[in-house]
Amino acid sequence: VDGIGKIIDRWIDEDSLFFKVKVDSDLLRYIVPKGFIALDGTSLTVCEVDQVEKCFTFMLVEYTQKKIIIPTKDVGEPINIEVDVLGKYAESALATILPRLEFLEGKVKDLEDQLKKERSAKD
Repeated sequence: VDGIGKIIDRWIDEDSLFFKVKVDSDLLRYIVPKGFIALDGTSLTVCEVDQVEKCFTFMLVEYTQKKIIIPTKDVGEPINIEVDVLGKYAESALATILPRLEFLEGKVKDLEDQLKKERSAKD
C-alpha cells in the first residue's frame, strides 16, 4: 500500500457507482486520468484528477460492484491506495537524467559566455 485516501463523495449514475477520494499531494502526483490504480486491492481506472481539491474519481460498473468490497464503503471511510508503478519508474528515470541535463546546461552557458567574450574582444 502506497497510502490511504478518504472517500469524500459517492454517487450513482444509471448503473455506475462513482467515488471521489481525497489523497495527499505526494501520492496524487502519481495519479493520472485514465491511469491504473489499485484501491483496497482492486485494480481500477481513474476517471478524473483534481489537483486543486487533491482528489480523484473512479467508477464501478454494475458487474464490478457485485464482486468487490468497495461499494460497501461510505463517505468518510478510508481506502487503501496503490498507484501505478509506471509513474514511479518515470520519476526514477527523470531523477537520474536531471542532474546530467543541469550539468550540460551549465556547460552550454559557459560556452556561450566564452563566445561572447571572444566576440567582444574582436570588436
